[in-house]
Amino acid sequence: MLTFWRKAAEGTDRHDTAAAVLQLIERDPAALLIAELDDEIVGTLIAGWDGWRAHLYRLAVHPDHRRKGVATALLNAAEERFAGFDAFRADAMVLDDNVLAHRAWLAAGYARQPQWGRWVKPLR
Repeated sequence: MLTFWRKAAEGTDRHDTAAAVLQLIERDPAALLIAELDDEIVGTLIAGWDGWRAHLYRLAVHPDHRRKGVATALLNAAEERFAGFDAFRADAMVLDDNVLAHRAWLAAGYARQPQWGRWVKPLR
């Protein structure tokens, strides 16, 4: 997964570890959506549900498979998952500088929410 994200995801400066991915899978295996073609990962999306809100992270499609419907299929699967929780809205983490992603999210019906900003505090 980490190797795929380094190749396909923008902004790979996060402190991802194999242990963190394993923790996600152990906590909520259905949250990690993976698109495969010929036994190769071509796309991923984390569709997290915290019991209150639906959150989308790590939408990544391999460069050789972009514009072929992979992201759309992953988003559809995530939204179906969220519908099962009766979620009323999903939010997505999208880097400001990732203009290519902005177009994909807009095409999927998502829009930037200008009245909100993300506040963070590193915990380690």
